[in-house]
Amino acid sequence: MEQPPLTQNQTMSSQNANMDAANLDRGVMDCFPWLAVVPVIHGSGSYAVALRKFLLDTPFDALAVPLPPSFASAVREGVDRLPIVSAVVQMSVDDHERTQGTIVPIDPCQGVIAALRLAWSEHKAVEWIDPESATFPDASLLLPDPFAVEQTSLERFCCALLPAIPPLASQEALARVEFLADRLLGLRGRYRKVIALCHLSDWPWLRQALRARTIPTSANATISSQGKLSPRDHQDPLEDPVNYAVDSRTQVFLQGEIPFITALYERARAQLEDDARLGVEGLKELFLAARASYRADLGRRARQITPMLISQCLKYIRNQTLMDRRMTPSLYTIVRSAQQMMGDMFAIHIVNAAKEYAFDDYLPWPTMKMGIDEGDFPNEGVIPLQSRLPASPWEWKNLELNRPAVKQDKRKWASRWNPYQQCSWPEEDTRIESFRNRIVERARGMIGADLARSEKFSTSLMDGLDLRETLRHWYDGSLYVKVQPPSIGHLDATIMLFDHEPDPREYAWRATWFAEHMEESTLAFFATPFGKEILGPGVAVSTYGGAMFLYPPRPIDDIWTDPRLDFADTLEQRLVAAACMYAQSKHIALLSHAAPGIALRQIAKRFRRKLVHVPLHHFADSVVQQLRTFHVLNGKHVRSYAAHFIRKV
Repeated sequence: MEQPPLTQNQTMSSQNANMDAANLDRGVMDCFPWLAVVPVIHGSGSYAVALRKFLLDTPFDALAVPLPPSFASAVREGVDRLPIVSAVVQMSVDDHERTQGTIVPIDPCQGVIAALRLAWSEHKAVEWIDPESATFPDASLLLPDPFAVEQTSLERFCCALLPAIPPLASQEALARVEFLADRLLGLRGRYRKVIALCHLSDWPWLRQALRARTIPTSANATISSQGKLSPRDHQDPLEDPVNYAVDSRTQVFLQGEIPFITALYERARAQLEDDARLGVEGLKELFLAARASYRADLGRRARQITPMLISQCLKYIRNQTLMDRRMTPSLYTIVRSAQQMMGDMFAIHIVNAAKEYAFDDYLPWPTMKMGIDEGDFPNEGVIPLQSRLPASPWEWKNLELNRPAVKQDKRKWASRWNPYQQCSWPEEDTRIESFRNRIVERARGMIGADLARSEKFSTSLMDGLDLRETLRHWYDGSLYVKVQPPSIGHLDATIMLFDHEPDPREYAWRATWFAEHMEESTLAFFATPFGKEILGPGVAVSTYGGAMFLYPPRPIDDIWTDPRLDFADTLEQRLVAAACMYAQSKHIALLSHAAPGIALRQIAKRFRRKLVHVPLHHFADSVVQQLRTFHVLNGKHVRSYAAHFIRKV
């Protein structure tokens, strides 16, 4: 049955219902007609965006922030420098004469900083309501992923988290909440509408304290004329807050989001783009940036990072994130997934790209280095720090990655290289011999395909119905079947040409290696010089341009110095000529991008051989790229420790 159209009264009633629901949501934040208390989850880009939208939709005259008045000048100066990330630090000395400090991250993805940025840009008044103290109650709280706020309203999201908020754990935390309530009540009559920000763990208890009193009554809230607590309320001497620039390599310990994602939020803000879902959608740009630097670093040795592989890795990251009961992945999950699917080198580039902040610039302040709950200052050294805008607890994990060697170590290892002994890495020998077997089987199948024929069906279907011949003789109703004779003979020579028209200047290393046992082939190849990339003591890496395999193995002369092959003009011609000269079978398997040209066919005809072309595109690019890259060891004794330096590319 068709639903009847709504009448005008019904339409107006539905609109009123939606307005009532919106007003009900707004009422959750309003503690008094003149005061709204809004909870904040620090260190979340999604929550900062939702808070900014809430402030834009709510008229207000003043913004009250949970920071002491002494931070006002330094925080204002840091916010004016955004999008450059910085920090405001206040030092103090405890009873044991140990220096400690509290820190305010000037981070665009901090909700309080985003609110201050908006308030000052809209010329709103700002009130600093937190007490002056050297210690800060631990307000860290394990909460659901704030990314869910993008799927609902800020009010409903905060109300859903109320059952997860524990009671205040200490008298210090209770006294602080009472102080905040008294400071807020002291603002009554000065502004028509005040929006006060507080940590989510303080939200229900601050509302309760506000409704329980109408005037400041707490003995702990004695305020001096400068707006600070009187000296008896803290024992540790406080220094003035100081602005610091943060070393770009350690900003990941300061920012709530991954620095690369934070830069995407700032770019969207500057270009007036939609910044919703950047916490998840930004991962695609992160992988593309890492892929660009990965290709620039490794060149031909770089593994093929295709869009399909990136899509599969992102799906794997999603599954791992859901298993961790989160909606947005941590940096550890991203890097570990990239390592497992794309290798150590790409994972290293993911880390470097994630730590890169696009808006990093000079600041006229001293530079500090951040660590886990500590900071390294130019004059004071390493000092423990406590954030006044604490995010959800982070779990730091170790992930072992084989980092590339520095230039100084490479020069030292290269100087100790013995040029008279080289050998291969056995694991790579096994892989390329297995690949050679696949090429031989493919070539034998092609030889047999040339001998296939069709015949009229009599008593057996033979190797299957030949539809083409059957349709060709449809007028007489005859059936034709395929006859595929078994492949005869064997192929003992295989050629792999990975590069079309190889440049002799690029592939300057040419060698002939002999088999160590009967499961290996006699190998002749041309490749890039291994001395350009030293990975460790006695460990180098090179890239095949082309190779010739003779199996079963047999002793041969060095094909690159053999005068009988001087008629060949190019590297690939010399490789084909050597294979034709030493092959015992009539056919030779040739793996290459394109079919052999006239010059190669004439060389094969000269030795009465026939080249069986196997197209290179029949095999996955990632597989071919891994096979092309091989490691060179400076003697068999290096195999005992080479695995420590050989990494997955």
